Amino acid sequence: MEEILKQLQNGTLSVAEAKDQLATYENLGFAKVDHHRKKRQGFPEIIYGEGKSAEQIIAILEAITAKGNDILITRIDQEKADLVLKLHPELTYHETARILSWNQQSKSVRDAKGYIAIVCAGTSDLRVAEEAAVTAEVLGSKVHRIYDVGVAGIHRLFDNLEEIQQATVSVVVAGMEGALPSVVGGLVSHPVIAVPTSVGYGANFGGMSALLSMLNSCASGISVVNIDNGFGGAYNAVVIDRLANKE
Repeated sequence: MEEILKQLQNGTLSVAEAKDQLATYENLGFAKVDHHRKKRQGFPEIIYGEGKSAEQIIAILEAITAKGNDILITRIDQEKADLVLKLHPELTYHETARILSWNQQSKSVRDAKGYIAIVCAGTSDLRVAEEAAVTAEVLGSKVHRIYDVGVAGIHRLFDNLEEIQQATVSVVVAGMEGALPSVVGGLVSHPVIAVPTSVGYGANFGGMSALLSMLNSCASGISVVNIDNGFGGAYNAVVIDRLANKE
């Protein structure tokens, strides 16, 4: 702000340009793009793609990139992604995660000691697990994927236990009865973010059985996000990871 005011004072910046740079959000009519999100929370505004047209997504992402911010678009299907990519081929589409992303400065995942373990119970949970993994990577964390280690074959989990235990934080994704976060929570000394999925037979009530199991976990140190919310689990994990590795 001080730099903008100095430019205004010495005449290198017009009043209109100064107002534009100081504006906290940009009104596109159908959306108000929050340009100060990164200043407040450390990350730029993230676009939720479901329910938005390709044209609306394009307008929002162009407003965000114009301010020099990176792009993360969640829950976007292949058809809409293809329309966006025609105009912005610099973006990358992660099909399983249903995410479009772009790091404007082509920065790599930061070189830190810590990493986030994304632990997934079964192959059927991969869409949610990959949403979490890709989100964490785009937001700047290092990720280790440990997939298909559900409790039905718990020896698979034990074979990967040391890698999970050395993580800064774990995001544990599971459907069915949702038991995996409780098992992991009893074996690690770091925070566990539990993500229930809607995967399961009959009376799993679209993931409610997994959600309730996780909310009622007897293991300490477990937090729970909403059903299929891989993004939310990853976002929380990245905040923890940043704090743990803060210089």
